Amino acid sequence: MKKWIALVLVVLLAFGGFVVAGPYIAIHGIRNALAEQDTGKLTRYVDFPTLRVNLRAQLQDRIVRAAGMQAQSSFLGSIALSLAGGAAGVGVDAMVTPTGIAAILQGHSVWKRATGETANGDTYGPPRPAEPLRQVEGHYQSLSRFTATSTVYDGSAPMTFVFERQGIVWKLTDIQLPR
Repeated sequence: MKKWIALVLVVLLAFGGFVVAGPYIAIHGIRNALAEQDTGKLTRYVDFPTLRVNLRAQLQDRIVRAAGMQAQSSFLGSIALSLAGGAAGVGVDAMVTPTGIAAILQGHSVWKRATGETANGDTYGPPRPAEPLRQVEGHYQSLSRFTATSTVYDGSAPMTFVFERQGIVWKLTDIQLPR
């Protein structure tokens, strides 16, 4: 009887450890998928529909705030804001997909080769992989929400990646852009 209780406790502890380590496993998986430029692997760690909705809302909010009260209150300003918000939404919908991420990574690869930023310094060598999740500081916001804060490449503005637990798997659901 004691063996069964010990076995159940070990299984529960292992399961709890897996759930607690889940965000870090997702971060590592995203970094590997980006380094390998494997969009299929990326879909395991990113909830693309939720990420699109969250990024679209952020961009539309930023556009409205940047336009100011005068543009919001005038007829032509409201039409322009509507068009700009729609264009931003279409852009987010196009880019926040596995295919869109692959296109961004391909452009990143070409740009890195053109500027000579390759892994081994050789112009014809492989480009340095994209590393948006390097040196992150992680914090649990709740049992099902985890944030990882990183700095943008120039080191100026923090960027926060939000992971949410879906069952026992953690996925990227939001990227809070720098202000």
